[in-house]
Amino acid sequence: MGACNSSESRRTETAKLILPDGTLQEFSSPVKVWQILQKNPTSFVCNSDDMDFDDAIIAVGGSEDLRPGELYFVLPLTWLNHPLRAEQMAALAVKASSALTKSGWSCGNEGEEGRKVSGGECRVKRVRRGCGGKGRRKFTVELSSIAE
Repeated sequence: MGACNSSESRRTETAKLILPDGTLQEFSSPVKVWQILQKNPTSFVCNSDDMDFDDAIIAVGGSEDLRPGELYFVLPLTWLNHPLRAEQMAALAVKASSALTKSGWSCGNEGEEGRKVSGGECRVKRVRRGCGGKGRRKFTVELSSIAE
C-alpha cells in the first residue's frame, strides 16, 4: 500500500503556515513566531495539532520556532482563547486543503506531477498522543485502495 510523502524525496521537511488570505508559506529554516507576527500585528499563530472542537484556541509563544513538519495558522486575535466552532474548523480545513493543493501537495499516483500521496484514497485521520485523551494531537494521512 502507498505511503504519504513527497515525490520529491530529497525535499526538506518544512514548517507550513496558512495565512488569513489562504496563502501557504513554507519555511525550511528556523523562523520565530514573533517574526510572523510583525507582518500580521492583529493576529496570532496557532499549531493545527493544538486545535480541537469546542476547545479554546491557544497561541504559539512569540519566542518559539515554527517546527518542520507542522502546520500552523495565522488567525485573528478575536479567535484567541475562544472555543473553536465546527464551522470554523471546517473553514480552516478547506483553506488548508486548498493552499496545500495549490502548492503541489495532493493525493494521487506517484507518476503524476507534483508532490503526491501514492496510490489509493487519501483521508486525514486524527491521532491522539498521551493518556486520558489529553496531550498532543497529530494529523496523519490514512490510505486505502480504491475498489474497481
